[in-house]
Amino acid sequence: MDAGHYFAAQPAVGSQRRSVSLVLPDGVTRLVTDRGVFAAEGVDAGTRYLLQVVPEPPSGDLLDLGCGYGPIAVTLARRAPGSTVWAVDVNERALELCTENAAALGLTNVRCVPPDGVPDDIAFATIWTNPPIRVGKAALHELLGRWLGRLATGGQGHLVVQKHLGADSLAGWLTAHGFAVARAGSRQGYRHLLVTCASSTAPA
Repeated sequence: MDAGHYFAAQPAVGSQRRSVSLVLPDGVTRLVTDRGVFAAEGVDAGTRYLLQVVPEPPSGDLLDLGCGYGPIAVTLARRAPGSTVWAVDVNERALELCTENAAALGLTNVRCVPPDGVPDDIAFATIWTNPPIRVGKAALHELLGRWLGRLATGGQGHLVVQKHLGADSLAGWLTAHGFAVARAGSRQGYRHLLVTCASSTAPA
């Protein structure tokens, strides 16, 4: 796990940039990463799994929640060039990296912003996320309740969570709070959870 608490606004560790590869069936992408952001040493196995199995993204406003340096965001943007991808993170270093990586790839449809930088009236056609489980259960529940509650009618959230870090209990919490949750797949200890708003009581 990266030092400096990658979920802090300003990482406490100094910069030490490096280049990593995101290898997917539909292409290989080079990305710049840095210390103090999630998966600085290389694209996380859960993220790769998610990007290998999610369906093609719909058109509209799309969300990468906890974008880090942008492997999910740039994949969304590449696969849905007519859509707007909102790449959201509290980590300022991560947002800078995500912005640079999108620009280097010529992806003009990525908006890298802190949580309050997304206009309140936007509803998301899809949300793809490898959520920050280690931020703590209370903060994680608040985060997911807030953003999954902004799915558009018919929209779907795709989450990847390690089983031993509470994937099944998280699925139970989401179900209890107004979401429909299905296990869309499982591989090497990771769960792919498919989430939709099941009722108007889903937390905002």
